[in-house]
Amino acid sequence: MSDLRRMSKEELIELYSKLEKDFQGIKDKNLSLDMSRGKPSPEQLDLSLDLLTISSDSLHVLEEIDVRNYGSLDGLLETKQLFTEILQVNTSEVIIGGNSSLNMMYDTVSRALLHGVIDSNIPWSKEEKVKFLCPSPGYDRHFAICELLNIEMITIDMLEDGPDMDKIEELVKEDKYIKGIWCIPKYSNPDGTTYSDEVVERLANMKTKAPDFKIFWDDAYTVHHLTDKPSQLKNMLQACKDAGNPNRVYIFASTSKITFPGSGVSAMASSEENIKFIKKQLAIQTIGPDKINQLRHVHFLKDLENIEQHMKKQAEIIKPKFDMVTTILESQLSHLNIASWSNPKGGYFISLNTLDDCAKESVKLAAEAGVTLTNAGATFPYGKDPRDRNIRIAPTFPSLTELKTAIEILCVCIKMASIKKLINN
Repeated sequence: MSDLRRMSKEELIELYSKLEKDFQGIKDKNLSLDMSRGKPSPEQLDLSLDLLTISSDSLHVLEEIDVRNYGSLDGLLETKQLFTEILQVNTSEVIIGGNSSLNMMYDTVSRALLHGVIDSNIPWSKEEKVKFLCPSPGYDRHFAICELLNIEMITIDMLEDGPDMDKIEELVKEDKYIKGIWCIPKYSNPDGTTYSDEVVERLANMKTKAPDFKIFWDDAYTVHHLTDKPSQLKNMLQACKDAGNPNRVYIFASTSKITFPGSGVSAMASSEENIKFIKKQLAIQTIGPDKINQLRHVHFLKDLENIEQHMKKQAEIIKPKFDMVTTILESQLSHLNIASWSNPKGGYFISLNTLDDCAKESVKLAAEAGVTLTNAGATFPYGKDPRDRNIRIAPTFPSLTELKTAIEILCVCIKMASIKKLINN
């Protein structure tokens, strides 16, 4: 099989007929394979089982408080110190939350709508409209927050070194209703891109019409490396300080894919001014997070060096899965000139682009064959990929055997969808 775009219509029809027979044979197996979300595998979760054995004699903390009781609104000092190593910030610039950084992001946007942020003149909800910039393909749950809260989303193309800064600078300079931007700056979901130093500096320095513009910096994969040469990300909070915009960024992270996703610890970092402003509001919202779980994580993870060793064990489990996916895609699709894909150095996803107008059909066919993928279009605002070509592959959860089967089936589906498009053109 060679370049499909060079085949005659008759050759394409003949090839499609052969693939249809293969596809029917796959459907007859009644498979059920789920690759819809980026979840750690059971083997990854087993690496953190010692979290469950922290004893009661380990409840002593630096601030001499009883972690079983109320208090410590913004988290234990020990937990802050752990995240300061991860995020390269100061303890006075951190708030510790519950198990979900997504929850912290949602609350931060909600509070801005209700009360504004530190440099707002009025609450965001009192504005005529609120808009967010959404580098895409991106994280569907970021976009879901905006959609639920009636925030207009503007799609920004992702380039090799991060979002299209020329477009961003042009928009924020003129539109006072653009209040924020979603960013996954390291090993982005799903492309695996790490923002360049230039992109970080331009985001920190750019002139914005809205005085209360905010960067929502979701550093979810900051320690999730797949190689021995991890990508380096410039410190965004420091870049904002250097640019004279210290209150511009909110940084979010968690241990969700380091330990247990359902029982992790999240954190938010920002300027001291922002942190003080947010703590006043948090004091009404909560009496304090789960300090016992925080302490468990401190005792288990210890410090950044220990976290890095723990994440190398994670990589040993999942890198073979990423390698398998790219190897199969290479062998099945590279010579056909119908798809391209990322080869990330870290993170949790592989981003695959089909021919235009083929992603939805490929995902639909895969579902018919028993393979569940993230919905085509989910990586764009409102679930609408303007070119209908992006498919997010989540390799981590299935076993190697299941993953091999699922990707081979996906390749058949992409071939069928591509041939159908080429025949009808």
